[in-house]
Amino acid sequence: MFTKLLIAIFLAILYFSEGDCVLNNHKSSCEPKEGDVRLSNSSLPSEGRVEIYHHMQWGSVCDDNWDLSDAQVVCRQLNFQGAKAAVTWGHLGQAHGHIWLDDVECSGQEQQLVSCRSSNWGVHNCNHEEDAGVICDTQNYDSTQSDSIHSLDHSTTLSDDLGKIFDSGTTCDFLIAFQTSTGAKQEDGVPDETMTTICAHKAILMLYPYFNASVGENNITVTVNTTCQSYSTSIIRYLYTRQINVTYSSAMCLHQLASEFGLRKLLEDVGQVISKSLPNDASFYSQVSLYKYAVESKDFVLEENCVQYMAWNFQNLTSSPVWPELPVELLRSLLTRSDLVVADEYFLLQTLEDWITNNGGSLSSEKPADLLRLVRFPMIPAEKLYELETKSLLFSAHRDLYRDSVLKAYQFNVLLYSNLTQLKLVKEIDDYKPRIYTSNTWSIAIDSSKLSSSHQGLNQYNYHYYYGLYSNSIPLSSEKLLHTSLHSIVVCEDNKVTWAANIFKTSNECSREGVHCNSLPAARLTQQNNTLSRNISFDNRILLTCQNRYICQIQAFHSDMAHIDQALVYPCPDDNYIYTFVVRPEFV
Repeated sequence: MFTKLLIAIFLAILYFSEGDCVLNNHKSSCEPKEGDVRLSNSSLPSEGRVEIYHHMQWGSVCDDNWDLSDAQVVCRQLNFQGAKAAVTWGHLGQAHGHIWLDDVECSGQEQQLVSCRSSNWGVHNCNHEEDAGVICDTQNYDSTQSDSIHSLDHSTTLSDDLGKIFDSGTTCDFLIAFQTSTGAKQEDGVPDETMTTICAHKAILMLYPYFNASVGENNITVTVNTTCQSYSTSIIRYLYTRQINVTYSSAMCLHQLASEFGLRKLLEDVGQVISKSLPNDASFYSQVSLYKYAVESKDFVLEENCVQYMAWNFQNLTSSPVWPELPVELLRSLLTRSDLVVADEYFLLQTLEDWITNNGGSLSSEKPADLLRLVRFPMIPAEKLYELETKSLLFSAHRDLYRDSVLKAYQFNVLLYSNLTQLKLVKEIDDYKPRIYTSNTWSIAIDSSKLSSSHQGLNQYNYHYYYGLYSNSIPLSSEKLLHTSLHSIVVCEDNKVTWAANIFKTSNECSREGVHCNSLPAARLTQQNNTLSRNISFDNRILLTCQNRYICQIQAFHSDMAHIDQALVYPCPDDNYIYTFVVRPEFV
């Protein structure tokens, strides 16, 4: 029976197939498909910048962790013998637009780059100066035609063909029952349930480990909630086609079903769709609910996306209706992060004290102290440390903890950590590292909605000449100046640093300032005076606030430049951002 079923499936595929595409050794004549790779910016087909196809767009790959194992996979995917070299730092050309992959880790045995471990699509901390490239082994390519391999790929219509087999139900031999409780009870007290039954093919289902336990069986029952029952057909059809349409309204159900069936790739991609919806709820109830669901379902990627959004928008979270009842473990996760965006560390301490005071009755005796230890007291200004004993809500209840923390902060402020062992601790312990502080002390903002395409306005200079009036227009610069200390500690207060912040929206603006912009828009933050210290460096950030409502992107500066990635972590309906430049000094 199983053999007959396979024959029926492949006969149907042959019957339904309408078009082929033929591949020569290394170039495809058909339209690119999800996960395809190509080499760009080279006259040689065997080397170039690596680009991968995702969401109908090509994008580059960041060179973080890029090595020969990764290059081997790319070259073999392009039908080369293997790789000679993995190229980093954009030496084979810098792209524009999307950076699709970062932190790629291939074992070298994968058939496609998309099968390797990596960050989520579009999630990275790179710019195009870090575009990865490869040089492939051309031994086979340069050999005689009799030795060359001609790969033929007729798989482009396979997904549609398998979908037609599912839709027809021909020779299906396995029943999947989706069972849902209505919440009511029958006359005999038995819970009332509804059932949706789908007939599928064992030959397809056995590709998925979830169904391996059903070997020898002809049916299986899956329990789903009422809301998700309507998506049962879509998820089974996905098992055939590997294609599915996802909307914000369907994403949660599809995520739950993907988790149920162990569909890791679908789980990750639907999780990305869910993450894109995080800005939609200003009350933060949805974000907290999603966080709880992610923890329960052990979806660590979705959990991280939820926590990251709340960390970036922490000040909005603290004024939301959900803040008083925020789960303590979520609060703890937020307090451990260096990408927590707050006005300053003193604001964070005050906010935490208020939360502990309001929730004290529901917390275990040791929990308040555990949370307070996550405050980075050395990052609190010295004058605020002095006021804690009289102004803190919790000082008397946790006197020893506060005194030890304040003493450590004072020692840091006057640099009593002078020997190498103690300085090493300063560099490694998070207590001595800044978060992302947006007070006027460390940040400055530029509102792009007030910038025209050639910046804020025009200076008009009018001249009279023989034929009439001549008007010369000179664009105003978007540049703003920020004055900071070399570091937040007291001994550095008098060492001032002046920073110039710029936003470039057009190539003309870049040229006028003598700046090479790999992509647009771009931001620049440069020191204007040579206030240097061999022990202090700056790990600065650019924050994009969408419609003055939520932070949708945070990027690091590389060589004073940040090229704004068009694939935002959290979407924004338009491109009128408030750009906030944040200076972050650290001991190195």
